[in-house]
Amino acid sequence: MSLADLRKSYTLAGLRRADLAADPMQQFHSWLQQAIGAQLLEPTAMTLATADRTGRPAARVVLLKGLDDRGFVFYTNYESRKARELAENSNASLVFYWAELERQVRVGGTASRISRDESERYFKSRPRGHQLGAWVSTQSEVIAGRAVLEERLKEYERRYPDAVPLPPFWGGYVVAPSEIEFWQGRPNRLHDRFRYTRQKDGLWLIERLAP
Repeated sequence: MSLADLRKSYTLAGLRRADLAADPMQQFHSWLQQAIGAQLLEPTAMTLATADRTGRPAARVVLLKGLDDRGFVFYTNYESRKARELAENSNASLVFYWAELERQVRVGGTASRISRDESERYFKSRPRGHQLGAWVSTQSEVIAGRAVLEERLKEYERRYPDAVPLPPFWGGYVVAPSEIEFWQGRPNRLHDRFRYTRQKDGLWLIERLAP
C-alpha cells in the first residue's frame, strides 16, 4: 500500500472510542509503530515545549529515544536552555506530527532526569562522532563561529582516542504524562480527537473532543 493510500485509509476509517487502548502508552506505541512502518523520514521527531519561571515558552524539535511505563525519554545537554527551563519549571509538552498520515499526538506532563546509569548505557550506544559532539558543544551558548566547534572537536579527538566517557553535563529526561491527546485527520476538517487524562487512582479517563 502506498503512503497516500495508507493516509486515505486512516482518514476514512477515522478514530473510534471502541478502537482505543485503555492505556494511552499502548495506543501511542501502536501509532508510533505504524509511523515507523510507513517509513516516514523522522517518525520519532517531537516538538518539546518548555517554559521558564515567568511562563515564557520555548519550543524545539528533539528525538524520542525511549518509551516505557514511565513516559517519553529524550537526551540533551543539562546546561542547555531547555534544561535550565526544566530546572525552573518541570512542566513540559510534546507534540508528534505525522503529516503523511494526517495524525498528531500531544502530550502534557512533567519532566525529570533519568539515572546516570541509564544515560551512560544510551551514551555508549551512540556513534563515536555523536559522543564527541556532546563534549564539543556548549549547547545554547553564543560562539564566535564554526571554527570554535572544529577546534574543540580536534581537542577532544586527541583527549579521547579510544572510549569516550559520558560528560557530567549530559543525560536524559523522561516526560511522565498526565494527559495525552490523539488526533486523526478526517474529511471537512471534522477531525477525530480523543484525550486521555490520568485520574487520581492511576487509571485514564478517555474523552472525545470537538475538532
